[in-house]
Amino acid sequence: MTRSPSSHGGRRPGAGRPKGEPTVRLRVPTGVKSRVRALIAGYRADADSNAVPVASDAPPRRVPYFIASVPAGFPSPAEQYLEEAIDLNVHLIRAGHEAATYMIRVSGSSMIGAGIHDGDELVVDRAEEKVLGRVVVAVHDGAMTVKRLRRRGGKPVLVAENPDYPERVVAEGEEFEIWGVVTKVLHTP
Repeated sequence: MTRSPSSHGGRRPGAGRPKGEPTVRLRVPTGVKSRVRALIAGYRADADSNAVPVASDAPPRRVPYFIASVPAGFPSPAEQYLEEAIDLNVHLIRAGHEAATYMIRVSGSSMIGAGIHDGDELVVDRAEEKVLGRVVVAVHDGAMTVKRLRRRGGKPVLVAENPDYPERVVAEGEEFEIWGVVTKVLHTP
């Protein structure tokens, strides 16, 4: 079968992967394919350039902030004074890590013991260096997962925070990459 010439393919400046860079096949549910592609594109842009911080083109969103704590027991009507407005980015993203921070939605219940529920949104920091013992987003043998990272016998172990789910020991030769540390959980009750 002969192919007819087309405008697709061929050499283009900036196209393709760097020479010698290995590739790996990654399987994701079709429902999240576009989000994973966008995440990878953002990661590549971050690695290849001086990336712009997360949502830097959007104006800061300021939310009213009350100085008083809200009691979970009996109400205290005397403490209802507006203090100031706050920028949620300041509370959700570590200063200096703006370009390395992204959000991802959780699917499943393997981390309920860590307060992470199905449908929660996670703030994930790729620049965080201390990962052992923390909840991480990782890719293990082509599957993205959220688990607590431990080390046993010199091997990484992905530990669920739900006894109904087994832990996963990362064997030598298996694909394994940390995509960031979970720094905040946004939970809708």
